[in-house]
Amino acid sequence: MSKRPEKPAPRRSRPVQLADTIKEWVVEHELRAGDRLPGEAELMARYGRSKGTVREAMRILEAQGLVETRTGPGGGSFVGEVTGERARALLANYFYFRDLSISDIYQMRKLLEPEVAAELAGRLDAEQLAALEAVISEYPLPARDTEEERRQHVSSLKFHALLASYADNPLLAFVVEFMAQILTELTVWRRLYEPHNRPLWQKGRSYQIELVDALRKGDASRARAIMRAHMEVAETLMKEQEARVLRRFIAE
Repeated sequence: MSKRPEKPAPRRSRPVQLADTIKEWVVEHELRAGDRLPGEAELMARYGRSKGTVREAMRILEAQGLVETRTGPGGGSFVGEVTGERARALLANYFYFRDLSISDIYQMRKLLEPEVAAELAGRLDAEQLAALEAVISEYPLPARDTEEERRQHVSSLKFHALLASYADNPLLAFVVEFMAQILTELTVWRRLYEPHNRPLWQKGRSYQIELVDALRKGDASRARAIMRAHMEVAETLMKEQEARVLRRFIAE
């Protein structure tokens, strides 16, 4: 069987090409957030592009969070800094139509979050440990209604995002925080919080309390084991929750 010819890559527009060129220039010149960029006339002369192309390229970079435009005295275009929140939002857009499953997310969580817990054992200060305990205190009792159930789901995932934010490895922290975010959005979008799930609250809260204790005592192997068990149990309960929602949807 003959191999099908590969489709040629879509042609990139001039503004997109120029936007990439400007990014490369910023990196080569080691510019940092807040540094001034060349003005429109200078960019036109330097790259031989029209005013419309330059303006569209700058709009592309601004939409990506890489350029900030200020008006008034001293205004102009400056190097922007993409926040973690913005980067996660952009990445979430990519996965919006990818139909991620609970299993997809927990496959990653089981690999990464136990290592985050082990890495941070004995390395968190009193303020960081107190912040984790403050999150746990947001759901001291089982939910009394659907809205409280939703808030508890969201707060429980906030615990994991907060813990990940303390990691030294910024890439690891970003990925774990992103998984917490998309699981939060998935939970709300699919209304997985609607069937009351006392075991999910009870087991999740218990694991988190045990985990904070292991982190405080600097027991890395215990912290890893607790987080691993937490992820495995949470995956099972979340999949059961999803199945319950689906059955109810079919019945309706």
